[in-house]
Amino acid sequence: MTSMPSSPLSRVRVGSAPDSWGVWFPDDPAQVPWRRFLDEVAAAGYEWIELGPYGYLPTDPVVLAEETARRGLKVSAGTVFTGLHHGPAVWEKTWEHVSSVAELTRATGARHLVVIPSFWRDDRTGAVLEPAELTPAQWRDLTGQTERLGHEVRERYGLTIVVHPHADTHIDTEAHVTRFLDATDPALVSLCLDTGHYAYCGGDSVELIETYGERLGYLHLKQVDPEILARVRAEGTPFGPAVARGVMCEPPAGVPALGPVLEAAARLDTDLFAIVEQDMYPCAPDRPLPIARRTRAFLRSCGV
Repeated sequence: MTSMPSSPLSRVRVGSAPDSWGVWFPDDPAQVPWRRFLDEVAAAGYEWIELGPYGYLPTDPVVLAEETARRGLKVSAGTVFTGLHHGPAVWEKTWEHVSSVAELTRATGARHLVVIPSFWRDDRTGAVLEPAELTPAQWRDLTGQTERLGHEVRERYGLTIVVHPHADTHIDTEAHVTRFLDATDPALVSLCLDTGHYAYCGGDSVELIETYGERLGYLHLKQVDPEILARVRAEGTPFGPAVARGVMCEPPAGVPALGPVLEAAARLDTDLFAIVEQDMYPCAPDRPLPIARRTRAFLRSCGV
């Protein structure tokens, strides 16, 4: 009796992240305690998690390994925040942050480091910190220093960096994302496509996967509410306050449709993490778990 061939979607490993529990900061009274997050993400049916902001989960690798293993959880990636468009002057400070996260990430057995560019306006207050557009020299610094980061992280820690386009950063719109990808070495820099952020900034995730599929190293699954998005874009609302207004919504209520995104990713026929991230800062502590359970059930209906 011959066995049926496995679906390409079987190579997509689904998880969730502290972000889906309203966690944006290492320590904040508005956030759920880390033990509760671990308990609930396991209860929702997820096997994979991200570390979230460094310091939220235990930074002692022995403690972290014990706490995740007894809940049947494994770590897919760590996350770092960078301002590499400022050039070599910020390298040492950046590396100090990156090395701490990379060391913990490696200790968990994860192989990816999600790299988020710095915000040009504050995600709490909306205060403008610098111009929204980079100069040509800043673009050269951003791409060159990111390649350096990719090389150092790979050589020292054996990890792959996946750069995460993000609202209110300099890598956000289709034009900025494609400019960044075209200017960086595929051997050193991969893409973490966040479907919600890309839609928030006007991009088409399926088109990006079909055009730059060889660069895709990681997925964040997220949707935006198109009606709220239209209002916050028209009003120029910063990303943080937009999240507080519910711009990121529970699937399948928003855009983009996640089924076609997953199918496009599956056609690449490569192992891929797809981590659910529904930005909900701040949120009531009892809100995330029911959403997480429904989202996991929805993703199973999509074949993953």
